[in-house]
Amino acid sequence: MAAAKSPASALKTIDSLVVEVITDDVSDTYVSKTLFAVSEFSNVVMAGAKVISGETLLCANLGFGLKLVSEAENVRHTLLFDTGPEGAIFIRNCSNLGIRLGEVESIAVSHGHWDHMAALPHAVEAIVKDGGRVAVHVNPDMFNERAVRLKSGMVVPVANVPGPRELEQRGAQVVNDADARLLLDAHFYYSGEIPRVTPFEKGRVDHLARTSPDAPWQPDPLLMDERMMVAHVRNLGLIVFSACSHAGIVNVCLHARDLFPDIPIYCIMGGLHLGGVMERIIPETVEGLRPFRIPHIITGHCTGWRALHALADAFGDAVSQSAVGTKYTFDAGHYLSL
Repeated sequence: MAAAKSPASALKTIDSLVVEVITDDVSDTYVSKTLFAVSEFSNVVMAGAKVISGETLLCANLGFGLKLVSEAENVRHTLLFDTGPEGAIFIRNCSNLGIRLGEVESIAVSHGHWDHMAALPHAVEAIVKDGGRVAVHVNPDMFNERAVRLKSGMVVPVANVPGPRELEQRGAQVVNDADARLLLDAHFYYSGEIPRVTPFEKGRVDHLARTSPDAPWQPDPLLMDERMMVAHVRNLGLIVFSACSHAGIVNVCLHARDLFPDIPIYCIMGGLHLGGVMERIIPETVEGLRPFRIPHIITGHCTGWRALHALADAFGDAVSQSAVGTKYTFDAGHYLSL
């Protein structure tokens, strides 16, 4: 019997992809941008703001959340990749950007941490209230309880993420499956488990998990529930979204290359989780990324300033920092005409 084809083989080549940063740790309209990015000030004005003020701008907070709009052969799709840690700020940021949440068709969740999922129920409610119907893509291991071990040895639980039943009660169709899948007419590839193959990307030893409140805490450095998102933009290549890179961003890129061996990575975007205790692997990460020759590395969330500086030193203008309110347009024709 022939082996089943990977869903990656059927990923559609799209004509354009627009990415809006709804949630990120940094608010900085002055941060250096790529040529295909538009900053927060311009975006809130285009959304209707008559004055630049604290009320019309976005709030940064610990977490990550993107809106992705793809177009291929005049078919348009809208997806959220994560939401962020807090519902009221997520809704406010969407409002200030003029985002119509009723247009969102799917939400893909990167992993089961509160700073990526806690705003999810509010997002689902807003989508339904605005007349939309939404599928939420997760996997079963995202719903384990989590904790961190402090340097003192004290174990501190972190907030539980909203479960499938709660999301369904808010009006979502929940797809809770561990396997990779294609989303929205194959415009997006949502991965399964990301293989851990590099010798240095071993995760965080201070991460713990348990399957129930009565179970003991167990080490969970690898966070095998983490997923990546990939789109293929015509004439550019792969846009790889890695919201936290618990798998290690080099492992993420290796997995993308294995899945799509004939398509170069044009951009990686997201948190690279190289701050704090992970700073020790910055040099190996930089060297691990070098062979991919990635034209654009857009770092956000948990990357850390030392890693951002190291990447910029190594790869120059290929590296930029994400910030809330920024809009990126991946479109070969538009970019080449600038």
